[in-house]
Amino acid sequence: MSALTLGLIAALMWGFHDICVRFVSQKVPLMASLMTVLFVGTAFHLTLMLAQGSFAALPAPVVGVSALSGVFFLVASLGLYGAFQRGPVRLVAPIIASFPILSVGWAALGGAQISLVQWGAVALIIIGVSTVAALADDSAGDNTLEAVPKGRTILYASIAALGFAGTFALGQMASAAAGEMPVTLVTRLVAIGLLCAGMLAFRLPFWPGVQALPILALMGLADGIALLCVMTAGHLADAQYAAVASSTFGLLTIVLAWAFLKERMSALQWLGCAAAFCGIGYLAL
Repeated sequence: MSALTLGLIAALMWGFHDICVRFVSQKVPLMASLMTVLFVGTAFHLTLMLAQGSFAALPAPVVGVSALSGVFFLVASLGLYGAFQRGPVRLVAPIIASFPILSVGWAALGGAQISLVQWGAVALIIIGVSTVAALADDSAGDNTLEAVPKGRTILYASIAALGFAGTFALGQMASAAAGEMPVTLVTRLVAIGLLCAGMLAFRLPFWPGVQALPILALMGLADGIALLCVMTAGHLADAQYAAVASSTFGLLTIVLAWAFLKERMSALQWLGCAAAFCGIGYLAL
């Protein structure tokens, strides 16, 4: 399986996850939701490790890089949840979807050969995702979100983009030097530990409520699959393109909303979809 395919699977999982974040964050304590999702994702990951017998000691440098990846992952998650709680998809998704530029740039600094045409394909994907998100119709039931000042929403979304770029770059670097399963476990445990410490310090509630548990559990499974897919790509050629493909989660969030929530899609949005997937198709060649 190619890095690009793994990235597309991650995008589908995160697209579902973000649709759920959009609605859950309006009714359930935000940090309690995030803690539950991270806990379920980690439990899923541990189950896979037990089934595969993939526990292995990691060298100290790899542990350090994996832990730093966990810090970035928590920062990205906090930014994403905060942004989707405050702002509409058309504002948040294009900003978060810009993180592949940082991922590919990091790979280029690391010695990867990125041609101008490949940079153009990355730009085409981001333009396509941004077009779909920017033209999203959030008028139905989102009046309160539209009234929220945009500055902090943009800040949260930008923090999420930086966090995801750092998570994937560091996580793939660690996975290339060791197994992706223990690396991802360290990433998740560090994120949970830091979030738990913060919630205790600010005396935030841990319990999201019984009614929210089923959807939060599904979100945790989706998040667990997505992160594992991107980390696994660290062993493959052109690992940076897993991050590029996973950025289409914003596009897929809106397409899923069109399919299941009956939100409208304009002709320009479908053109944006086509542009994004043309860029992905080129990178897959």
